[in-house]
Amino acid sequence: MTLLAELLSTVFERRAVFSGAAGDDARPTAELASALVGTAGETSGRTIARLILDRYAAMEDADKIAFFRHLAEAMDIDPAQVRTALQRYEDEPGQQSYSAFMSAVEPPRQELIRRLNMLPGGTGRLVQMRADLLRLGKGDPALEALDLDFRHLFASWFNRGFLVLRPISWESPAHILEKIIAYEAVHAIDSWDDLRRRLEPADRRCFAFFHPAMPDEPLIFVEIALTKGVASSIQTLLSEEREVIDAEAADTAVFYSISNCQAGLAHISFGNFLIKQVAADLALELPGLKTFMTLSPIPGLMRWVSAQDVGLDGSDDQLRALAARYLIAAKRPDGRPVDPVARFHLGNGAQVHKVHAQADQSNKGLQQSGGVMVNYLYDLDKVSQNHERYAATQKVAASSEIRSLAATAEKTLAQESSR
Repeated sequence: MTLLAELLSTVFERRAVFSGAAGDDARPTAELASALVGTAGETSGRTIARLILDRYAAMEDADKIAFFRHLAEAMDIDPAQVRTALQRYEDEPGQQSYSAFMSAVEPPRQELIRRLNMLPGGTGRLVQMRADLLRLGKGDPALEALDLDFRHLFASWFNRGFLVLRPISWESPAHILEKIIAYEAVHAIDSWDDLRRRLEPADRRCFAFFHPAMPDEPLIFVEIALTKGVASSIQTLLSEEREVIDAEAADTAVFYSISNCQAGLAHISFGNFLIKQVAADLALELPGLKTFMTLSPIPGLMRWVSAQDVGLDGSDDQLRALAARYLIAAKRPDGRPVDPVARFHLGNGAQVHKVHAQADQSNKGLQQSGGVMVNYLYDLDKVSQNHERYAATQKVAASSEIRSLAATAEKTLAQESSR
């Protein structure tokens, strides 16, 4: 880690050591939560925080739901107090009235979460707590509102300024490599030999974001292949028999797998920073790299094709055309693409560049996308422009080849619907 990362780690992890028998307090957990928010003593506060987190770790799901419901209901804002404070601010705007209003609109549970975070190791345990909340609270309005408090605080604690970019190599600590295997979500890593093939050769790279409060837990990582030209098949890219090239001979960096590692950090965006930072760093390290692109799955393609009720002839050209049409035209009510991978890369400022048939012959790839994969191009001179246009208009940046294929599919679909 860099000196800055080490200093940040010290800030987050080296807390004052305190003594105290945390298990001596027999008060109910709900009462302890209120006591923690109201305590002024640092040592007593940490003792209570440790007890709450230890008790939570031992809870079954039913007890966790009860704990979350207490936070959602008993530690919520007081609407009457908010209305009174807002009226006072409207009548006499100033520092005191604004401060009172801000205090009224912040629920006590936010302060509880902050104080739990002050405990050594508290950040990671809160991330796991939010993972439980997302799992157990889906569809419950009160618990989904509670999640907004976690999300609000996490967005600050895990902002780009605190994240540390670290290369992952075959020489990285074993406990980190084990987590890369476990967290890989796009193309499963089958063995240590498989991992070694992805990390050790000169034409392979891997980078991950870490947070100083969770130095042994990757937040998100990306795997990169350095190639000559466009990559059109994931099996070829990961083949044991492939020819390794010198990194300096490569002209293209292919981001072929991006995996979020922490379920409790869902909807906290890291990937956009990761890809752009890695691309910039690689461009400095290897001036011969001229192209930065992905080789990405299209997980919703076959589901969309089935909904179109189009007769498939099994040809590569038809699948490619349908994929292009899907990526450009299949939209959600908010105007953004149906495909989650497309939303991610287009939101980052990438362009839909090429689609390839027979690019993923795995069972998962065939089932989800008929084997089709897509290159999203990251043109470093245009990503900001593409991002701004997409954010304002939801306009999909696409190559002329993609637009031509999409137009072909549009004609086919129109003919099918007129029969």
